[in-house]
Amino acid sequence: AALTGVHWPKRAGAADEGRLATLIDLSLCDGCVDRRVPACVDICKAINKDKIPPVVQNIPEPWPRKTIEDWSKKKDVFNRLTPYNFIYVQEVRIDGKTLYIPRRCMHCDNPPCATICPFSANHKEKNGAVIIEQNQCFGGAKCRDVCPWEIPQRQSGVGIYLHVLPDFMGNGVMYKCDLCNERLKEGKLPGCIEACPRQAMLIGPRREIEKNALERARAINGDLYGKTENGGTSTFYVSPVSFAKITQAMEKKPGRPDMKPDVQRRMAATDPLGNAVLAAPVLGAVAAGALGWISRRKEQVKKEGEDNG
Repeated sequence: AALTGVHWPKRAGAADEGRLATLIDLSLCDGCVDRRVPACVDICKAINKDKIPPVVQNIPEPWPRKTIEDWSKKKDVFNRLTPYNFIYVQEVRIDGKTLYIPRRCMHCDNPPCATICPFSANHKEKNGAVIIEQNQCFGGAKCRDVCPWEIPQRQSGVGIYLHVLPDFMGNGVMYKCDLCNERLKEGKLPGCIEACPRQAMLIGPRREIEKNALERARAINGDLYGKTENGGTSTFYVSPVSFAKITQAMEKKPGRPDMKPDVQRRMAATDPLGNAVLAAPVLGAVAAGALGWISRRKEQVKKEGEDNG
């Protein structure tokens, strides 16, 4: 049967109430080979086209070693993850057959990106979506460092860091798929699921999606990905080919993650990451101060306008 729509539960356990998951069936995805840009990518770009504010003309050079990442003149790139492209379709050839694999954030059950963020910009919603709050993110990329798939992508020259210490603290804002969280709140489907012409994606209650994924994997004598990886995720892939073979066939590059089975959490695996966790309260206080400054500045500008009016 084709996968379509949102499947809501008749009854849900208290722990799972409102919690969603997605299923991506690689036996159905054909990569939209008849289109220049896959439908899921196209609609995602349209929905998020205004998410990134204009980039400053002269992007501050971060100290001491961080690299400026500016995609503002490459917004049309769609064959990898970028700050302007939250989903792409990866093509893999295995044993003479082609698989098309939509790639985006996995929306982990216990996301290390949310644990490590010094500014509490990353968090997991009750519905399962993992979100980056743009007005709290300094673009330090700790979230990308601890993500096994290095999903978040940085755009330098935007965000709150420009108002604090742009030469010494921060380097832009990190961007990724948020599962169309605002659309979910309105009762709508995520854009990629709504637009898929092959109905290869499904969203619904976590338990039902997991059950569906397991049944589909058994039915096609296939493989499942996302149930245990990184401690468990809210995204389940079903494939007629093993993910061990898939990841071997992939050429891992920046913005093009592999799909290594049973990948473990990277959380605090190195001293720099551990130090980042220890530093989080201090950095969080700095972020709070910066946000307070911006809020006060807005109020001041508003008051000045009223006084002059």
